[in-house]
Amino acid sequence: MSKPIKPSIVFCHGIWADGSCFSKVIPALQAEGHEVMAVQYGLDTYTEDVAAIKRTLGRVSSPAILVGHSYGGATITAAGTDDRVIGLVYLAAVAPDAGETVQGQLNNYPTDVFKNIAVADGRVWLLAPEGTKCFAGDLPEQEQKVVWATHYAPAADLFEQQKLKPNDIAWKSKPSWYIVAKNDRTVHPDLQRFVAKRMGATTVEANSSHVIMLSQPDLVVDMIRKAASGALSKAA
Repeated sequence: MSKPIKPSIVFCHGIWADGSCFSKVIPALQAEGHEVMAVQYGLDTYTEDVAAIKRTLGRVSSPAILVGHSYGGATITAAGTDDRVIGLVYLAAVAPDAGETVQGQLNNYPTDVFKNIAVADGRVWLLAPEGTKCFAGDLPEQEQKVVWATHYAPAADLFEQQKLKPNDIAWKSKPSWYIVAKNDRTVHPDLQRFVAKRMGATTVEANSSHVIMLSQPDLVVDMIRKAASGALSKAA
């Protein structure tokens, strides 16, 4: 009997982060036999970030599940149309449709974090301590300090760069799963609920800040397991 296929898992980070933000969930998935990679994109341009995901898909076996956190939801929405992708997992994420931008979605559902930023040298920086509390307020204080110390600032216009056409929207053709972070002060929980419902995602809600993969890694791993199994069944 042949061994069941384990889809590869490709993680796609948001702003003020890099691929290491998934460090609490990667080991469990590797231990279960998944090939796992976290994309390291530069948050300079949306087009380059999506291209980085596709390059990473070329370094893992197919089929693959894309997991996007925050702005990573916008990148997997475009990259997920790739034939190697069979499912999408959104973590407290944005998910634009054709003609929408990330900034437009956020403007419709404002949150506290954007009162605690500084724009300098063409990048958007998170201000401590209040900005960090809005971003990762349910982590222990020392972990919050590490989140701030390692935060990676995006280009100031990154959220305005999405120019998606109807055929660019992966969640319209691929099965989706979504975790809503109910205590999120970065991407509004009501925005999360709106995009999850619109894409017809299998959805769970959790009492979490924006960084659910750091505050509730076991829940995230469980959702990815379900997505991997469910996407394989749908692709069969």
